[in-house]
Amino acid sequence: MVDVAVIDEIPDDVRARSNVLRLAAAQALTGANSAVIFATGSIVGATLAPNLALATVPLSMYVLGLAAGTLPTGAISRRYGRRVAFTIGTGCGMLTGLLGAYAILQGSFVLFCCATFLGGLYGAVSQSYRFAAADGASAAYRPKAVSWVMAGGVFAGVLGPQLVQWTMDIWPPFLFAFSFLVQAAVALVAMAVLSGVDLPKPAPADLSAGRPLLEIVRQPRFIAAAVCGIVSYPMMNLVMTSAPLAMQMCGLSVGDSNFGLQWHIVAMYAPSFFTGSLIARFGAPIVVALGLVLEAGGAIIGITGITATHFWGTLIVLGLGWNLSFVGASALVLETHRPQERNKVQAFNDFLIFGMMAVGSFSSGQLLANYGWTTVNMVVFPPVLLGLAVLASVGLSKRRATLRSGS
Repeated sequence: MVDVAVIDEIPDDVRARSNVLRLAAAQALTGANSAVIFATGSIVGATLAPNLALATVPLSMYVLGLAAGTLPTGAISRRYGRRVAFTIGTGCGMLTGLLGAYAILQGSFVLFCCATFLGGLYGAVSQSYRFAAADGASAAYRPKAVSWVMAGGVFAGVLGPQLVQWTMDIWPPFLFAFSFLVQAAVALVAMAVLSGVDLPKPAPADLSAGRPLLEIVRQPRFIAAAVCGIVSYPMMNLVMTSAPLAMQMCGLSVGDSNFGLQWHIVAMYAPSFFTGSLIARFGAPIVVALGLVLEAGGAIIGITGITATHFWGTLIVLGLGWNLSFVGASALVLETHRPQERNKVQAFNDFLIFGMMAVGSFSSGQLLANYGWTTVNMVVFPPVLLGLAVLASVGLSKRRATLRSGS
């Protein structure tokens, strides 16, 4: 006799593939929203802030919103379903654009920081798109599903900075005000796209089923995934957050900054077309390690010069490294939990990543203002070495366990 529960768990990759298309489109639209914030945040901050050292605080508030929104996103998804969380997130995205435009028109630094915080809440919800793509998918398709959704960010890399370039001067002298209004409209389109996502509804048993969170997160594989996620995303964010203002301080134009950010975002997401296949062939740990090495390589380029080409090279290589390390770390997380545990484990993983990212982001303005662009890049190396060491430790432990079981 066939167990009904087993039948219910048979993956429906046809539905998963349909969801991936919508989630990838939503990733592109949401990425365009965050691109507006990262392209303009430190420049608007420098204009509105009482002190230059506070110029990157709006970007730090965005990251704080990311951290603050991860656990509520998981809780809402677990109780009401991911689609409800997606609707709330895109609503925050619309408010981000409206409040951001109003803050620029009023010259209010505090209101602008509130707007970017709301943008962070939207971003926190969008981080769950990659995990939502894996819901109901087969084990073989999950890494590819995560990777293809992340690939939607390629279009964000084109759309976001170009949106800023086309709209930043429409309301002179209020630079970027109209850009935020357009951002609100883009979030509304994302809401419509996400309304058609067909995801498994949460079962009442899921609220209490599964292992305790502490038991899950103590697994060496989860620890490795979380550490590498904590290294890859915050280090990328530290450099990316500082880059537009650093370029301006070096006498480069807003156009140079937008161009660099555009190709950085493309580099962040373009590898997603094949990252899932790389993970399937070589394993997530090797892909993560390669990504961390590339992040360090981007920092080395940043140390060697301050021309536009150096900044662009830093941002592009950094983006490539982030993709491999972050997608790989996300795939590792999927190996550590059961289906009914997914929302709480994934939300906790993202909370760790973005909580640490918030700490680093608040220090980026101080690092840049007081110690310079070179120091910002130097900070990348110790965490990267830590991530590589943790990966190596888990790999050695797995090899020893394999040898013991074979003896």
